[in-house]
Amino acid sequence: MRYTHPDPRRIGGRFLGTTAPALAGATFTETYTGTLGPSMRAVTPVRDAAGRVRALVSAGIIIGKISAQFREQLAGALLTGLVGLSAGTGGTYLVGVRLRRHTHGLRSSELNRMYEYHNAILHAVREGLLLIDGAGRLTLANDGARELLDLPADAEGRPVGELGLPPALAASLASGEDRADEIHLTGDRVLVVSAAEVRSGSRSLGRVVTLRDHTELQALIGRLDAERGFAESLRSAAHEAANRLHTVVTLVELGRAEQAVAFATAELKTAQQLTDRVVGAVREPVVAALLLGKTAEAAERGVELSISPDSELDDVALDGRDLVTILGNLVDNAVEAAMGGAAPARVRVHLRAGDGRFLVRVSDSGPGLDAAAATEAFRRGWTTKGDGRGLGLAMVGQAVRRLHGTIEAGRDDDGAEGGGAVFTVRLPLPEAASPAEPHTPGGAAGLALPGDGPAGRETGGRTAGDAEGAS
Repeated sequence: MRYTHPDPRRIGGRFLGTTAPALAGATFTETYTGTLGPSMRAVTPVRDAAGRVRALVSAGIIIGKISAQFREQLAGALLTGLVGLSAGTGGTYLVGVRLRRHTHGLRSSELNRMYEYHNAILHAVREGLLLIDGAGRLTLANDGARELLDLPADAEGRPVGELGLPPALAASLASGEDRADEIHLTGDRVLVVSAAEVRSGSRSLGRVVTLRDHTELQALIGRLDAERGFAESLRSAAHEAANRLHTVVTLVELGRAEQAVAFATAELKTAQQLTDRVVGAVREPVVAALLLGKTAEAAERGVELSISPDSELDDVALDGRDLVTILGNLVDNAVEAAMGGAAPARVRVHLRAGDGRFLVRVSDSGPGLDAAAATEAFRRGWTTKGDGRGLGLAMVGQAVRRLHGTIEAGRDDDGAEGGGAVFTVRLPLPEAASPAEPHTPGGAAGLALPGDGPAGRETGGRTAGDAEGAS
């Protein structure tokens, strides 16, 4: 029997619909045509404290109202969808226009093909290429740059100063200035470095750095310089010989034959003594030829180049080009320094091989080097001339590192040359060199200065001119 109904006249009447599941204690829903028409209703039992079903509750909504509400909600949903679709279409169009403007009208497939093409080219070129952003971080390095600079695998994204580059090269890359064909030494390589800013309109995108390996070219230039030096030495010797020959001829023409013979004999004896002294002390043919030529060249410039009496050098199994680079540049610098010092200008060379190593010491009578200059002497661009183009000593340092040796620079306060500079090079001979001996790559590292590192400790903190019987 009904206890409630929207129509009061129906109260007290019988409920129309299914009640069996609810009487059994279950709640259920059904669609039924009742007194108000077709409706969706739910029927649930009401239990007493003992759990017995005492009554039923039925609540429903007329299907007509459900349909009307659905139509209202459907219209709102359709309107919202249309507005969203219109906004999405407009936004997509605007994004597409902006994207086409930034990509110059290229589609995604064309962009992908262009990226693959350009990436393949960047990594295929032999020259090194670096891209550095405005914050000084490496953003791209091709295969050529990784090989030339020996970059770590995680180099991209790191600051330039943390890539393990030589200090001079790292400072040049981080400076933000344009560079054109700068020479830099990195380990065993000679690199030509150029840098330029990359801009898009008024906006800076960073810097592009190109690296070219000129190691082979520099080696050829070194050999050419050596040959030129030999030629210059022969020219100097020929010039001196011509002067002496003219003197002899003139003495003969003046009827002073005995004086001409005596003069020629003395000159021949002097030249033979020089040759015998050099060849007798130095049996390494390349070094002996270099010293003979440099002696004549120095004499023409007013500098006395001598070999220390205790020098002794047999044929050593070292690369002749590196020996010419080391000894030739050291002698040339010593001659230049001696010419700027007090008279008489002198340069002395000491050579000795023993105990598994080859010792070269070159001292001069020039103004000498202070402690700061001795530390910076092997840096690219260092020179006493002040023009920033010094490369000779840097090449010497590179050759010494290549042969796993050490080099020291200091002041010869107690030496025979009277306070000038002294450079000492120690090179392990191939048969005595240990394969486990460390090789320090890059920059000025590995160049032992007096009092610093193994070579400095070996001399007991003295200048290089005091060690090992400096003459």
